Amino acid sequence: MNKYLWICLTFLGLELQGQQITFDTKKKFQTMHSFGASDCWSMAMIGKYYPESKKKQIAEWLFSLESDPQGNPKGIGLSMWRFNIGAGSTEQGKESKISNEWRRAEIFLTNDSYDWEKQKGQQYFLEAAKQYQVPYTLGFLNSSPVQMTKNGLAIGSGRLGEWNFDSTKMDAWTNFLTHVSNHFQFTYLSPFNEPQWDWGPGKSGQASQEGTPINNSDLAVATRKLAQDFLRTNTKTRIVIPEAGQLNYLYDTKSNRPGQDGQIDNFFNAESANYLGNLSAVERVISGHSYFTTSPASKLTSTRQELNKKAKAANIDFWQSEYCILGDNAGEITGNGVDLGMKTALYVAKVIHSDIHDGNASSWSWWLAVSANDFKDGLIYTFNGVNKGENDNNKYDADLYDSKTLWALGNYARFVRPGMKRIEASIQQPDCLITGFADNQSTVFVLINSGNAFELPIGGKQEIKTYTTSDTQNLSYHSVRNERIKIPGSSIMTIVFDSKYGIAF
Repeated sequence: MNKYLWICLTFLGLELQGQQITFDTKKKFQTMHSFGASDCWSMAMIGKYYPESKKKQIAEWLFSLESDPQGNPKGIGLSMWRFNIGAGSTEQGKESKISNEWRRAEIFLTNDSYDWEKQKGQQYFLEAAKQYQVPYTLGFLNSSPVQMTKNGLAIGSGRLGEWNFDSTKMDAWTNFLTHVSNHFQFTYLSPFNEPQWDWGPGKSGQASQEGTPINNSDLAVATRKLAQDFLRTNTKTRIVIPEAGQLNYLYDTKSNRPGQDGQIDNFFNAESANYLGNLSAVERVISGHSYFTTSPASKLTSTRQELNKKAKAANIDFWQSEYCILGDNAGEITGNGVDLGMKTALYVAKVIHSDIHDGNASSWSWWLAVSANDFKDGLIYTFNGVNKGENDNNKYDADLYDSKTLWALGNYARFVRPGMKRIEASIQQPDCLITGFADNQSTVFVLINSGNAFELPIGGKQEIKTYTTSDTQNLSYHSVRNERIKIPGSSIMTIVFDSKYGIAF
């Protein structure tokens, strides 16, 4: 610990005896923006059909910053809510070629007029997010509206890089997105989702969801047109691109997706024909998804370090905008099978840590806020007994289950608030990771302990607040003064203390 901080902390009455944790609030990294999750796809059903009490419980778990009388958080306090803007596959029904109705989405635009009663289930939770004063909302598209696509569907052709869009409908497309963005007053709009995947029908002729690929040049043309429309209409919503399907596509120029990779250089290098960094409506952010790059540990770290180098050189922020557990992850953990416990929570926490620490991510979002699947894709789950899945058994009502992954995300989202800066922090403890954050009010550490239980001796008069997620605790609150902080094995702990005395920023 540097001398200045040791003097300040002694003045505070806070001593980290044995220097197990060292930190330096003068050494700052990225400014944190948000932690989020999306409303795909279950919210369309839950918000429309479920009992009010269960909808309110879901909203509280996701958005609340309140605590119970014992000081335990009631929710994880998300600071970003992602709303899926539908393309109209629901109205097409089975003709949409999307076999699962849960993965179809309604559209606001019908016969050149807007019906704001559509997507009511999703709107319920968007309104709940606003009532809970969630700072940021983001609307995102998986596909352009079906009346503007080449094939009249919300799914791709199956050919990589081919944008399923009728280029003669560009004005209609920008007009649609401008109207929707202004109606809902989205803070951000993400017009393209995972452009590297084909999103076409499989061998059965059916697709799994709305979606379309797009190459970098088409994405640049469309974004310029949209930015012009936003400027013309004085739309305050900011455009975020490109939601890459894997993080390496953001910086790699020799991947298996030619014309769809190297996206940092393509969009934020002034020498590029696809340069978008000069558009006032485009946020200086590159967004991507952490899928398929998290195992083994060497790949987790190296991918994010390479991304960080490229983003820093381009002077842009990085947002990790979607993640859940997919695939077999080098044998470390599989996506199949619900796990409400700490194994998944600890794995996800390590991904969050690396995205923030190694990748310098300033925003981090999970995929499905609520899932009915027998899969590791949800924060909250909704099942009727043994009946799992996106089907009629769970469509109209079901039991709710909060996962440890929900509360593990809360160890970050609830306490690392927008505007805090990541600071230098380290811990001399095997199998334990740490990240530190601070602003003028609070200093926050998040510890991920995959090993055995241990103790941190703390001396002094200042109150230290801890919030623990473990096999038996969900962000459980404990106040510490001049005693040892007990960190359980296989746990995630957030440590919070007042930083207004003697620590300069």
